[in-house]
Amino acid sequence: MERHFITYQHSTIHYSRFGTGEEWLFAFHGYGEQGNTFYVLEEYLGKRYTIVAIDCPFHGTTDWNEGLLFTPVMLMQIIKKILPPTVEKFTLAGYSMGGRISLQLIQDYPDYIKEVVLIAPDGLHHNIWHFLSTQTKIGNLLFFMAMRHPGFLFFCMRLGNKAGLFNKSVFNFVHYYLDKKESRLILYKRWTTMRKFMPQLKKIKLIIKNHHLPLQLVFGKYDRVIVAKNGYHFQQEASEYISVQELEAGHQLLKEKYAKEISMLFHC
Repeated sequence: MERHFITYQHSTIHYSRFGTGEEWLFAFHGYGEQGNTFYVLEEYLGKRYTIVAIDCPFHGTTDWNEGLLFTPVMLMQIIKKILPPTVEKFTLAGYSMGGRISLQLIQDYPDYIKEVVLIAPDGLHHNIWHFLSTQTKIGNLLFFMAMRHPGFLFFCMRLGNKAGLFNKSVFNFVHYYLDKKESRLILYKRWTTMRKFMPQLKKIKLIIKNHHLPLQLVFGKYDRVIVAKNGYHFQQEASEYISVQELEAGHQLLKEKYAKEISMLFHC
C-alpha cells in the first residue's frame, strides 16, 4: 500500500493507493476512519483495480484548511487531480459515511461512474436530526452548543431510549462518539463540513435507471445502526440495476473475514 499527498487549494489531501489493475476504483471510508481501511480488499481486487482511498476532511492524515466546507465539486476536482487523463470512468465504493459521499457523486457526476458498491451505507435514510443540525442555521447553532454543553442532550437521549424512540445500539453508538469533549467537537466539524453531501434518493434512482448503472448494496444482518430495510426500500422500482445482500455480521464489514464476499459484489 502506497501513501500519497496532493495539494488542493490551501489543503493537503492524503490518499492510500493499492492494487495494480487497469480499472480505477475510488473508495470512501466511514466516519472516524481513514482510507486505508479498504486495504482488506486488495488481495481480491488488486489485480483488476488500482484502488484510491482518500482521507476525507478532518479524517486520517488529510490537512483540511478550507474552513468548514467540503463540496461534491471540491471532491470531484480532487479525484480529477489523481485520475489519469486517459481514464474516462471509474468504479465507486463507499462504507458507512462513504456511502453518502458515493450517492452524492452518482447524483452529480453519473457520466464518470462505471459501477458502485456500497457497504452498510449512510444516506439511504433521511435522519431528521442530521438534517436540522447541518441544513438549518438555527439547528447548526444548537448543534454547536450541544457539542460544547451536552448535559441536556444526554438527558433527552436517556428519555428517548427509555421511551423506545431508538434502540440501545443507536444509544450506545451515539454515546461512543459524544462522551469525550474532543470527540464532540470533531463531530461538529465533520458533520458541518460534509453538509453538502445530502443525496436526493428519488433523483438518484432515476439516474441509475437512465444510465443503466449497476449498484450493489451490502448490509450486516445484525447491524442496528444502518439497517438493510433502507436498502430494500431504495431498491424498489429499480431492482434491475440495484441489488441488496446481507452478510452474517454487524456494522463493521470492512474486515478480513468479509473481504472475499464483498469483493465478489464487484463485477470481476
